[in-house]
Amino acid sequence: MEKKSMDWENIGFSYIETDKRYVANYKDGKWDDGALIDDANITMNECAGVLQYAQTIFEGMKAYTTEDGRIVTFRPDLNAARMADSAKRLEMPVFPEERFVEAVVETVKANEAYVPPYGSGATLYIRPYMFGINPVIGVKPADEYQFRVFTTPVGPYFKGGAKPITICVSDFDRAAPHGTGHIKAGLNYAMSLHAIMTAHANGFDENMYLDSATRTKVEETGGANFIFVTKDNKIVTPHSDTILPSITRRSIMYVAEHYLGLEVEERDVYFDEVKDFAECGLCGTAAVISPVGKVVDHGKEICFPSGMEKMGPTTQKLYETLTGIQMGQIDAPEGWIKEIK
Repeated sequence: MEKKSMDWENIGFSYIETDKRYVANYKDGKWDDGALIDDANITMNECAGVLQYAQTIFEGMKAYTTEDGRIVTFRPDLNAARMADSAKRLEMPVFPEERFVEAVVETVKANEAYVPPYGSGATLYIRPYMFGINPVIGVKPADEYQFRVFTTPVGPYFKGGAKPITICVSDFDRAAPHGTGHIKAGLNYAMSLHAIMTAHANGFDENMYLDSATRTKVEETGGANFIFVTKDNKIVTPHSDTILPSITRRSIMYVAEHYLGLEVEERDVYFDEVKDFAECGLCGTAAVISPVGKVVDHGKEICFPSGMEKMGPTTQKLYETLTGIQMGQIDAPEGWIKEIK
């Protein structure tokens, strides 16, 4: 299929409508067969469960054109499993994991013309999501749901290279113990909007959230997990039941240990020890790794030795290795790459 004519390197990270999207409906206790449709709009009742009580979950992933011209996506089975966990927590029916992967493949295949060419730095962002669609006025789960997948091409996250960012310790809490911080629900992101806009207004790029129970341990940002590099080159990432289990982070930790031969550790990371790390990064689907150069705690600056000009050397190796796997330049572990056939 011939590619769409776009300025791939300058399309930015915003929604561009593509030709097809996948839709499946849950009614009377079962999912229908699902289908690809043309219409990007959704019609629902004013009292739909998603509008009244925010009963919605989602995933984020990407499709890439590899060096040898294949179109692939990265570890969609883990997105399927995470969405199943999210559904259970919000009392929603699980969309079968194998059907989730099939729906992603179908949607990407139908929008193949929008998958950016290799070398452009751009990718096709994939958004599977599910929501309660029937009228619900009492506080209870919906009875009917819609599962959808849409795609949109997005430009390079780091245009001109990855510059380290400055983040601040947030006065807001991202998630409560025994709450919903470990699932990918829209409600978690809605409550983070004021916090991130406050950070931006104060001149910061992102927030560092601490645990809400003791405010002594590092958790994550509004949309990414932390990784730290110690001065003796160990990779450390925070452990918490209220952190969203990032697929990118999980992959980075594997790459660090099995490809780069580094020691890795997932544990409680106390804020008091942040000053002792050599490098810091935020990891997630959009950027893979965003380097952090400085953390500001109410006026007190913590500057990492890696500096404010470029990624630290270990973070750079992690970034290059993982993106090399995604783009087909480096052999992937078995099952990591799903080819769109």
